[in-house]
Amino acid sequence: MDSDSLLAVREAALDYFTRSGAIARRRARTEHPQADEALGWGGIAALGWPGMLAPESAGGLALGLDGAAEILRAAGEHAAPEPLLAVAGLSALLLARLDTPGAHALLADLVAGRSLPALAWQESAGDLSAVPLACGCEARPGSAGGVLLQGDKLMVLPGAAASGWLVSARGEDDAVLLWVPRGTAGVSETLVPLVDGSQAANLRFEEVVLPADAVLASGPAAQDALRQALAAGQILQAAELLGAGQAMLAQTLAYLRTRSQFGKAIGSFQALQHRCVDMFIHLEVAQATLNEVLALAGEGALPADRLEAEASRVNARCTAAALQASRAAVQLHGAIGYTQECDLSLFYKRVLCLSAWLGNVTAHQRRHAALTGEAEAAASSVAAWSGEFMARTTDWSEVPEAEFRRMVRGFLQQRYPAQLRYLSHRARWSEIREWYLTLSAQGWIAPAWPQSHGGMGLPADKLIAWIEELEQHGVARAPDQGIVMIGPLLIQHGTPEQQQRFLPRILSGEHVWCQGYSEPNAGSDLAGLRTEAVAGHDAQGDHFVVNGQKIWTTLAQDANHIFMLVRTDKGARKQEGISFLLCDLRTSGVTVRPIHTLAGEPEFCEVFFDNVRVPADNLVGQLHGGWTIAKALLGFERIFLGSPKQSQYALGQLARLGQARRLFADPVFVQRFAALRLDVLDLSAAYTGFANIVRAGKPLPASVSLLKIWASETYHRIGAMLVEAGEEQGAVAGDQVLDGQSFNVLSPLIGSTAAMIYGGTNEIQRNILARQVLDLPA
Repeated sequence: MDSDSLLAVREAALDYFTRSGAIARRRARTEHPQADEALGWGGIAALGWPGMLAPESAGGLALGLDGAAEILRAAGEHAAPEPLLAVAGLSALLLARLDTPGAHALLADLVAGRSLPALAWQESAGDLSAVPLACGCEARPGSAGGVLLQGDKLMVLPGAAASGWLVSARGEDDAVLLWVPRGTAGVSETLVPLVDGSQAANLRFEEVVLPADAVLASGPAAQDALRQALAAGQILQAAELLGAGQAMLAQTLAYLRTRSQFGKAIGSFQALQHRCVDMFIHLEVAQATLNEVLALAGEGALPADRLEAEASRVNARCTAAALQASRAAVQLHGAIGYTQECDLSLFYKRVLCLSAWLGNVTAHQRRHAALTGEAEAAASSVAAWSGEFMARTTDWSEVPEAEFRRMVRGFLQQRYPAQLRYLSHRARWSEIREWYLTLSAQGWIAPAWPQSHGGMGLPADKLIAWIEELEQHGVARAPDQGIVMIGPLLIQHGTPEQQQRFLPRILSGEHVWCQGYSEPNAGSDLAGLRTEAVAGHDAQGDHFVVNGQKIWTTLAQDANHIFMLVRTDKGARKQEGISFLLCDLRTSGVTVRPIHTLAGEPEFCEVFFDNVRVPADNLVGQLHGGWTIAKALLGFERIFLGSPKQSQYALGQLARLGQARRLFADPVFVQRFAALRLDVLDLSAAYTGFANIVRAGKPLPASVSLLKIWASETYHRIGAMLVEAGEEQGAVAGDQVLDGQSFNVLSPLIGSTAAMIYGGTNEIQRNILARQVLDLPA
């Protein structure tokens, strides 16, 4: 569905749940759990929602998974008590995939709201397999062509409201799907009260005699339909969990804005603001992951194993985000949050219930790792690239991702210097210059720039693939401030003359740039800078004379140009008297002094300006309008610092160490690695969303700060685990050798420590999100 249609579906769902008092109905369900779960189903049926996923030929709405996800997300935002996910999700998805008369009839009854069939598939706690166990529920041939059903199923939803059960069983040769109406002899049901007021049923089938037409499907058709239905249902479950988490954040923000203690709104306390920001970040990353998975699922019929992997990925992320939000929300509400009187309790319990059904976080992380590990092993055997390398002006959107990746991989294998793989330090220009020029000659040096300005113009999916392939190959990061920061800024804000003068020289490597923002006593307080530029005019033309000092300037000793903020009006308010200048560092009066980092590398510098003359043509934007330009560049910097590059590189190092030390035989290591890998994958999803904003030429919202936080803290978690996995090697200074390549256990941890500071500390980024995005009081 297009975005306007999805918005219409969402607004209609939110309107219905509001008008029908869904939260009050959930409260009634919690207080009276014995009440009929089907009481509100008539309203659902009147909207046609039982058939939201059924084809139009069956009388359904055919909304697709993305449309249904909007309804489920709205249901989560209102803690709706009806078994939408169980019936209109799982059961409808399964029946819609079965092309038999019995399935068609059951689907018609479901769509009309006359029947609430429940899917009975699970046989052991924590099992995500859709394949019946060898010792599980069994279907044997009966008399007159019928079937005898024997076995048990657990956690079947809905419970008492179900009109019958869609049962998976093991037949003589393969899986079989059966319809067992309520009231069938030999079926016993034990109702299990759930924490959110709903009920599940544990079923026992004892020599249940079923007619031949009870068989809805068998063999591969039955198994594939069940796998697809369960995976799609888990994606819808993720949407409902996300909605519940978003509702709890909204309730918490409203409470913090109005609740007062010590004479002020408690939402002004920084500790509480940062807790809310963390809720927001987790939920936004979950939303990005859900969007990406829905887009993948909507592109066509994914094979069952790929759909299951994506379902586990999004379910793990949305479940973790909703659980984090629920716990933080109760804490931030204080004592009232611990009572049933507070509506928050209804959402808290709903999240607990959803997070335990259809697989928990750990189970989904484990399944994702298993499925993607198999896929990656298969992908590694794909034939190497043997064709020509495509020109930068290629229409990259038309190139299949697998082909694009093979080409990039082949280019790296053929052209990237082996001695530069997996460098433990930030590459110096003298080391990386030839590689930079190699990329430049191919036209691949600026993958994200538009083709009209000499870049590749990669769409977001190819840009992520590009980053992943470079990091997996161990490609060192070149001095790239020109490519990732000043280049994009000049494309948006520079004059045509500035674009013609500077952009080609960035691409060719003639100009190497560094950033001059921070100053002594003006790091995170950027507007407190004191470096001064005084406008003047002489026989050589208009110019500025710059005096002052910049600090923490990355690799300034290798650069020949700097872009910087300078104060051009000392009498104006802090942000209003700043301008944005470009300066040639070879100009008389510039002095550069390296500073050694915690790792002993001269990565940072101080830069001193003593009566440095800068042509007035090097002013970007308006005089005294530098703060606007600075904010635009900070947006570029935050999206760059929020790139998955560093985390992917560190994860690759962790994988190398794990393989070398046989740590993948340790289930604890495997589980932690799987969780970190999903953190990086979902960072990529969030990054893609913001990259698309930049590519569309739109200003980045303040919420881009979440990228920098998530990226740097993910990087830090990986770095910490790398040192832990290294054991005694975690204390070794300098490079080591691992499988014939250089390796440094400490480098990612030390690098990530800096990443949480530069570009505006993560605490400052949280302040920005709290004030500018969450609208919490100052």
